[in-house]
Amino acid sequence: MYAIAIHGGAGTLPRAAMTPERDQAYRAGLAAALDAGYAVLDGRGTSLDAVTTAVRILEDDPLFNAGRGAVLTAGGIAELDASIMDGRTLAAGAVAGLRHVRNPIELARAVMEHSSHVMLIGGGAEEFALERGMAPVPNEYFHTETRRLQLQRALPGGGGPVNELSALGTVGAVALDQDGNLAAATSTGGMTAKRYGRVGDSPIIGAGTYADNAGCAVSATGHGEFFIRTVVAHDICARVAYAGATLAEAADAVVMGRLRQMGGEGGIIAVDARGNVVMPFNSEGMFRGARSADGRREIAIY
Repeated sequence: MYAIAIHGGAGTLPRAAMTPERDQAYRAGLAAALDAGYAVLDGRGTSLDAVTTAVRILEDDPLFNAGRGAVLTAGGIAELDASIMDGRTLAAGAVAGLRHVRNPIELARAVMEHSSHVMLIGGGAEEFALERGMAPVPNEYFHTETRRLQLQRALPGGGGPVNELSALGTVGAVALDQDGNLAAATSTGGMTAKRYGRVGDSPIIGAGTYADNAGCAVSATGHGEFFIRTVVAHDICARVAYAGATLAEAADAVVMGRLRQMGGEGGIIAVDARGNVVMPFNSEGMFRGARSADGRREIAIY
């Protein structure tokens, strides 16, 4: 049994704002990432390659808040974060505060595989990217007109709250490969109008990303400060590995229970060593998809 799940962010996205054309575009973007990641697994590729492939495609899709199309800081700059984890070895890599790396997930994986560190940030991370042969891109590469308008509305005097996942969007993937190994990956532009240097849960191992063959693989999306404080991804995995909870029980207890009680909004995707996939969320919607060797293929928003 092998399986993959992806997400493209969770948060408030009023159904009235979702036109048929936008719905189709979002579903097409999710399908492209989901099917590409599944193709890796189907060809006996690793779970690490599958999640990297899926997240990279979502980073390149300007509809989602990661890579090109990421939201902008209060200063009008894109600052990107990402992380990845190998459930077989517990190796992990993370990056934060990137401004010139086209695909943050690729740099996070390079940190995991080609350095002695787990996390690199800012200028140091970008210097490492150059050492690894990653050509820099101008920060404007990430900007879209949609994100510029969202920032204008979010700033003082701009008209108030912004929806369209601008505050909570993230992309991620989790996978189980044919050798029984799990992996998770997450990438984000963070929150619209965030302060310079703000880092959320996406690059924090144990909060927004975690994978352990003894438990499960998790990628989270939502209000990062709450996910950090409740260590969401690791909590779910620990409940499976140590408390004997099923994946569904563990995810529900954290996302619909503990996280909600704290006031945290968002959701997670997760897969366990048996190929069970869950995608709970406590927000109005979450862009998500799942595909597995038993024939399941699901793409949903609400």
